[in-house]
Amino acid sequence: MSVTEPVYKEYFCSRNAPLSCDRLQQTVKEFPKAKFCLECGFPALLPEKAEIKGSRGTYQITRFLGSRGMGRLYLGIQLSNNQPVVIKEYLLPNHSFNSEEASQRQDTFTRVAGVSPADGKVQDFRLISPWEAIADPLAQRCYTVTLGNLETSQTLSEYLTQKGAMTAYQVREVLKQALQTLQFLHTQKLRLASGQIQQGLVHGNLSLNSFLVVQNNQQDFTIYLCDLSLWESLFIPPSISQRGITNPIQDLEDVGQVAFQLWTGRSQNLNPRDEQQWPNSDSDLKQFIYRLLGIELPFESAENARQTLLKLPQENQAIGLTTVVSSDQKDKDFQKLIFFLLALLTLLVLGGGIFYFLMRSSGMQDDTNEFYNLVPTFSDVNGVPPGDFIYTGEQNGTWSNILKFRPTSDTSLGDLLTHPKPDVNAQFNYQPVSSTNIQTASQSIEELTTGKAQFAITSLANDVSNNFNDQKVAYDGLLVYVAFSKKDQNLPKALNGQISLEQLRQIYTGQINNWQQLGGPNLPIKPYAPTEPEAVRQFEKIVLKDDPQQIALYQAKVTTQPTEQTQQQIITAFDTGQVGMIGYGILSKTWNQCAGYPLALIDGNKPASQALFRLNGLPISPSDNICDKNNRLDVNTFISGSYPLAYPLIVVYPKDNSLPPAGSKFAEMLTTRQGQCLLDKAGVVPLKPIPDKYLISNDCKSLS
Repeated sequence: MSVTEPVYKEYFCSRNAPLSCDRLQQTVKEFPKAKFCLECGFPALLPEKAEIKGSRGTYQITRFLGSRGMGRLYLGIQLSNNQPVVIKEYLLPNHSFNSEEASQRQDTFTRVAGVSPADGKVQDFRLISPWEAIADPLAQRCYTVTLGNLETSQTLSEYLTQKGAMTAYQVREVLKQALQTLQFLHTQKLRLASGQIQQGLVHGNLSLNSFLVVQNNQQDFTIYLCDLSLWESLFIPPSISQRGITNPIQDLEDVGQVAFQLWTGRSQNLNPRDEQQWPNSDSDLKQFIYRLLGIELPFESAENARQTLLKLPQENQAIGLTTVVSSDQKDKDFQKLIFFLLALLTLLVLGGGIFYFLMRSSGMQDDTNEFYNLVPTFSDVNGVPPGDFIYTGEQNGTWSNILKFRPTSDTSLGDLLTHPKPDVNAQFNYQPVSSTNIQTASQSIEELTTGKAQFAITSLANDVSNNFNDQKVAYDGLLVYVAFSKKDQNLPKALNGQISLEQLRQIYTGQINNWQQLGGPNLPIKPYAPTEPEAVRQFEKIVLKDDPQQIALYQAKVTTQPTEQTQQQIITAFDTGQVGMIGYGILSKTWNQCAGYPLALIDGNKPASQALFRLNGLPISPSDNICDKNNRLDVNTFISGSYPLAYPLIVVYPKDNSLPPAGSKFAEMLTTRQGQCLLDKAGVVPLKPIPDKYLISNDCKSLS
C-alpha cells in the first residue's frame, strides 16, 4: 500500500493531518462528550474510560497515544483481568465512505485482521498481529486489540527523528531481521482471523512507520513489522489513489528504501541513483541495497536476499592494522591469550550447569508473564450460550483420556467440563466416536458435517475442511521410549538418550532389527504401537511421511496393544528377556512414568530435542533416576516447534454464525488460566508456560 496524497481530503483540517491533529485533543479536553472535531467535523478521539466490547473481552480506554498508519493508538486494559492492551482505532467517516462501502470494509476487516501460522505452532516471527479485531457498525469504526505494550514501541521514523542516521552495522541488523520476517510471511501457510488458510502473504505496507524498534540494550535491538496492508488499506478512502496489489518483490524494494533512509538519516528528497547521497563506509552494503531496490540485479525472494546478506564481508573487514608489532611481543600476547582461553574454558565447564539453569529459569520467568494475559477462570468467559450441546472426539483418543483426569478426589475433568459455568445453564455432553479408517476420514469431523455434534476436539488439524474453524487449546505429542535400567544392558545410555526420526522409521518398517546396528548392545528390537488412532495417524504422517509402502511395512512389523500393557511388559522386561522393546504413545499416558525412558528426537540435521526436563532445569539424561517424579514437560520445546513429534490439540466447530457459539466458547474456557492449568495436570502441554508456584498447587482455582 502506498498513499501519495493527503487522506480524508473531504475534511478541511488546517493541520492536514486529521488523525493526529492537535485540535482533536483540544476538542476532547474542552468538550469530553464531543463526537466531532470543532474545526473540521472529523470524528473525535475516544474519551478516557470508553469501553469497547469484543468477542474475547471488554476493553477500556486509558489514554490516547497518537496515530500510526491509518489509525489512532490508545492504551487500554482488558476489564476482566486488568491486563494492558493497545487498541488501534480505524475510521470510516461518512464524508469519505458511504454506508455500503463502510459495511463491506468492516466485514472484510473482521475476516482478515489477524495472521498466525496455519500449523498452530507458536512462533515469534516478529510480526505484530491483533489478539482481536472488532467492528462497530453503529459508529463506523473498527478496532484491533493487541495484548501487552509492544505496539507502543518507537517506529523507525521516530527513531530517525530522535537519533539520526544508523551506522552500516545497524542497517545490516535491521535488514537481517526484516528479511527473516518477510521470508516467513511470503512462504508459510498462514491462518487469517476467519480461519481461512493462505499460502504466503505480502506485507504491502512497508515504510519507516510500519517498523517498530525495541531497544534491548545500548547495542542491540529487535525489529517488529506491523500494519499489514491486508487490513490497513481497507481504511484508505476510495477517492485516494493507491499503488495497487503488491508482490514479494515490491516488499523487498520497500525494505531497500527503508534501509537507504536509515543509512542516510533522511526520509525525504532521496534519490538512490544519486551517488553523492550514499554514505561511503560500506560498499558491500550499498551494492546489496541496490539489488533490493532493483537498481541492479534484483533478488528472487526474501530468502535469497537474506542468505546473500549473511554472506557479505563484514564492514571494513579488509582494512588491516597499521601498527607494527614485534615478534617477541606477539609471542607474549599469544601466550597470554592461550592462558586466558584455558582459564575461560575451565570456568565454563565448571559453571556450565549453573549457567544453563539460571538462563533457563530467567527465560521461563519471562515466558510465564504471557500466562497472566489469559482470562483467569471459566466464570470470566462472557457470551457462553445456554442450552445442551453435544461434542465429540475419538473413543480411544487423547481427549477421552484427558477427561478421565481427576483434579479432585470426588470429580473428574469430564464432570467439571460438562457444566463449566455455574451461572449459565449450558451443558456440554461428550459423546466419543470411533473412526473406521482414520487414514481416510475422522469420524469426529464427520459428526460435525452431519450435524450430530456441535463441535469436536481432535489433534488431526490437517483433516479440517474450510467449512470449519479450529482453535488451538493445547499441544499434544508422542513420546518414544525404550526399556530402562541402570544395570549392564542400559539401552538409553548406549543410545546417548536419543534417536533420529529416520532411525525410528527404519525400526518400525523392519529395516533395523537389532540395537547393535545403532551402536547399542546385541539385542533384537521389538517395536510396539499404541491403540489410540490419533497417535498412530500422527506417527504415520510425521515419521512414515504418509508413504503407503512404509505404512504397510509398519503394520506388518509392529505389535499394537494398549500403552499400559506395553509399560507393564517393560517393567518385567529384564525377567522375560525383552529388554530390546521400543514403544511410543501420547503424552498423557507416557510422560509421568518410569517404565520406559523417553528418548530425545533428532529431525534431520537439527539438534536433538527432549520433551522432558528435570526440576533443576536440565534435560533428563540416562543417568537420572526418572522414577523420582522430578520430571516435567518442557513447554518451550512444544511452543517453539523444536520437538518433532508435537502437534496441536484443537477445537473444531462450524463457521455458520447462525448457530450458537458453543465450540468457540468452550475453546475460550479451555484457554483461560484455569483451563490451561487443568490441561497441564491432565498431561498435555499448555499454550503458555505456567508459573511453578501454581503448578505445585493441586487446585487450579488458585489461578484466578
